[in-house]
Amino acid sequence: MNDTAIKNYCIWARNELIAGVEARMRLYGVAEGAEPAGATAVGGRALSPEETGWRDALLRAAAEEGFDHLRDRAAYTWFNRIAAVRYMEVHDFLPSRVRMFTRPAADGSWGLGSQAADEALDVEIEGADPVRVAELKQAGEDGPLFRYLFLAQCAELSGCLPGVFQPVDACMALLLPANLMDADGVIGRMVGDIDEEDWEDVQILGWMYQYYNSEVKDAFFASKAKETPDTIGPATQLFTPDWIVRYMVQNSLGRLWMLNNPGSPLRGEMEYYIEPDSEHEDFIKIAGPEDISLCDPACGSGHILVYAFELLAKMYLERGYREREIPGLVLSRNLHGMEIDPRAAQIARLALAMCARELDRRFFGRGVQADIAVLAPVALGEGDVPQGSALEKRKDLLDALAHLDEVGSLLAPGEGDLAAIREAIELTGSDGLFGSSSRERLQRALSTCETLARRHDCVVANPPYMGSSSFGPFMSRWVKKNYPDVKSDLCTCFIERGFNLAKDRGYAAMITMQSWMFLGSFEKMRSSLIEGKSILSMLHLGPRAFDAIGGEVVNVTADVVYNGRAACEGAYVRLVDINGSEAKRQKALEAIKNPGCGWFYRRDAETFKQIPGTPIAYWASSGILSAFTSGTIREAAFAGIGMRTGDNDRFLRYWNEVSFEKVGLGYTSSEQEIASGSKWIPYNKGGSFRRWYGNNEYVVNWLNDGFEIKENTRRVYPDLGDNLGWKISNEKYYYRPGLTWTGVTSGAFNCRLYGSGFIFDSGANGLFSTGLLSVDYFAGLLNSSVAASAFSFLNPTLNFGAGTVNNIPVVSAADDDIVQAENYVHRCVDMSKADWDSFETSWDFKRSPLI
Repeated sequence: MNDTAIKNYCIWARNELIAGVEARMRLYGVAEGAEPAGATAVGGRALSPEETGWRDALLRAAAEEGFDHLRDRAAYTWFNRIAAVRYMEVHDFLPSRVRMFTRPAADGSWGLGSQAADEALDVEIEGADPVRVAELKQAGEDGPLFRYLFLAQCAELSGCLPGVFQPVDACMALLLPANLMDADGVIGRMVGDIDEEDWEDVQILGWMYQYYNSEVKDAFFASKAKETPDTIGPATQLFTPDWIVRYMVQNSLGRLWMLNNPGSPLRGEMEYYIEPDSEHEDFIKIAGPEDISLCDPACGSGHILVYAFELLAKMYLERGYREREIPGLVLSRNLHGMEIDPRAAQIARLALAMCARELDRRFFGRGVQADIAVLAPVALGEGDVPQGSALEKRKDLLDALAHLDEVGSLLAPGEGDLAAIREAIELTGSDGLFGSSSRERLQRALSTCETLARRHDCVVANPPYMGSSSFGPFMSRWVKKNYPDVKSDLCTCFIERGFNLAKDRGYAAMITMQSWMFLGSFEKMRSSLIEGKSILSMLHLGPRAFDAIGGEVVNVTADVVYNGRAACEGAYVRLVDINGSEAKRQKALEAIKNPGCGWFYRRDAETFKQIPGTPIAYWASSGILSAFTSGTIREAAFAGIGMRTGDNDRFLRYWNEVSFEKVGLGYTSSEQEIASGSKWIPYNKGGSFRRWYGNNEYVVNWLNDGFEIKENTRRVYPDLGDNLGWKISNEKYYYRPGLTWTGVTSGAFNCRLYGSGFIFDSGANGLFSTGLLSVDYFAGLLNSSVAASAFSFLNPTLNFGAGTVNNIPVVSAADDDIVQAENYVHRCVDMSKADWDSFETSWDFKRSPLI
């Protein structure tokens, strides 16, 4: 599939369709300041009575949703219809069996042109008036004829696939852009830019939806705006690479099938399947494929459900079902999706319908729809909820239902919630207009909550990724209250929700950001997972797993979790250092086929408890793991942040910007500084990568024990009073010899020793010995490969806080070994100092080494 051509086309087509719809809106005066409703002419152009009515309907829609929203909705409606019809014509799925956008060429290929228009007199499209078709054909009006046939085809498909093709009314048809079939038109370029072979794969529909929204998504994140119901769906869409989908589905749905059917030939078709240990989990027993339920709670355009359909169809065939029976069974019994973006849900239904049509040529006439629940808001006002009812007291539930287009499937209603809604329905009369409408809204709320409360054998998802800084006001409050342990990102909220959606002894398979594996903010989540569930397998993908996202933007992991405790070791494949999705795929296959490859690990999750913070450190050696039992740095030293001046421009200088006579070097206490009257004191502020010694560049105004800084802090933060520790942190360690490092770095951890007389910054951190081991020894430890290994799982990010350093293990050593280690450190420090002092940026510079 030519991803670049598809992406470029979709981005261009979106803008072209928006422009085309705008032109139609201007033509009919559907714009602010245009002629009022009821006008019989626009811009000197007379309107027929029908056109006047259609225009009035569009004006009402624009008044309700806004002109831009109407324009964008119309543009996407036509993009969706055009892409669907193109896919179906290539696969010969159109009911007329005649192509709409291409015609046969002499060489047997298909070129731009409408076979339907060419053969219009013989084409049968339900709803098309043969008399009108004949009139247009005989008049030689190819443009109007194509337009008429295309709209008729859309209308016919809305009857065959109502969940996919919502009826296009006459007023929306008014906004169908002109010149679509020109060589440089939207359809013309679709035919010319995207190879026909690319339409063979149903995944193209999902990719096109993602690329159609790509500019909107980029603009949202670039704006730093807060999410809204209109933006959260498109902003969080990310089409999952096919091989990762296969890994997740094969090791959840496929695993359930294989454990129930050990001799199934399906094993030979699951290349990413990781064989269970002989001591595997206590799995759910199923009699046949009809018993299985799989849910994607954030299904997007349906990629996961499409592959699950394929695998389930093979299970049915294995059990002897007739091929034409299978689509209806899979869609009605096995697959369930939830989505807040109705446009994405439409694509998911379309993709599944195409899979069904592949197996059953009469599927369009069977009235079967995919179970994709669009989680739309259900606003229940005071008049809808009976006074004194249990539902009236459930304010949180009512608020969440009113914001379902934001919280989506994260809402987890319990039995009490369902009972409260059922009681409200019973108490609500159905007499009269108002009683009937209240009952209808309550019924919708009940249906939605029943969908959300259902549990499944397998939950498989690529949940939305969005940090809490992008949450809107309601979403921010709601997530903090309902997902307090995982509130910093939507994807971690979905991990927790996935466990609730999965049945006991079921499976939750997701591809998520790797942050939950290591960061301290997710420690409670990890502990809960290890105590009550079991990681069966994991592909630790790291960066660059999604070719659609460049660079290091998203570090991810795909894992399968058993919703219960199992006495088996998890299987882990480490792919973080492999560059690119295809390279990762090949290495994953190699590891699955050859577990002795060196990047396949088996690990009991209980061992993670040996490490502070319980990181998912599956690749940690037994030696590193045992080292943690000896103790950590926090028992032998203090590591913490230093000062925040509150105004660096005012209080900090490079040392060569001030009179060196006013710089105090080597002081051991504030008393020395006060007695000397020195204004400027050396200040550790981090800096670039450098080990052992150096980056001594700044001085801070600490005259009279920092009088000006402290007074400024009291002025800016009056509530602090005399307790300035929040800003002037760890003051008792000022002037003491220690080691420092840069808190945020672009590479490996690196620390430097410094002597007496320094103050350290909040961004630089400081470490000071509190026991028998010297800071020299700690410098050697922290700059070693041993510490690098520990850092890789304690916090594999670019941010090395004091908390992480405090958790580095310290192994007891013989006195002679300690002395030898310190000697090595001294030699490294001497060489690093000589290098630093050889440049004029050092205050100890004497002469150039080249002289």
